[in-house]
Amino acid sequence: MCHSVLKMYDYHLWANEVIINRLKELPQDIFHKEVKSGFSTVAKVMSHIYLTDLAWLEIISGKSMSDAMAQTHQLREQMETKNIEEMKASFFELSKRYKEHLSSQQDYEKVIEVDNPYAGLLKTTVFETIIHVVTHGSYHRGNIATMLRQMGHTSVMQDFGLFLYSK
Repeated sequence: MCHSVLKMYDYHLWANEVIINRLKELPQDIFHKEVKSGFSTVAKVMSHIYLTDLAWLEIISGKSMSDAMAQTHQLREQMETKNIEEMKASFFELSKRYKEHLSSQQDYEKVIEVDNPYAGLLKTTVFETIIHVVTHGSYHRGNIATMLRQMGHTSVMQDFGLFLYSK
């Protein structure tokens, strides 16, 4: 199980890096350019992925969901104004924290209780939480691909199969 959790998280890191590197190839204004989409800018999507990743790290580390959400809410505006290089650095720092936490885990099937203020109490595991983080990131990287197409640019492949081939 440990191997699976770490591999899935590695995929998430790889896919984030792939999309960030693509964004760095494009004109700088693309990152903050307004588009009609679920999110108004690519920067806001990347910020959302980052803040959600951060919240779940705090939760699997023992923080309540309410406290984790309050923390990320305070950081939202700051994250949304970062440029692509600053965003990349933030993701890198967060990934180091995740890797440290996941490497120190004794039991990935350990049950944690998440009291979601919108959905109620959930009993889940660290493993399931990491799967959620990965699929959440994949979903929103797909949003970015659509936004790039709307702005006349192509995205990049970043699916799990390609990750497996790249290793």
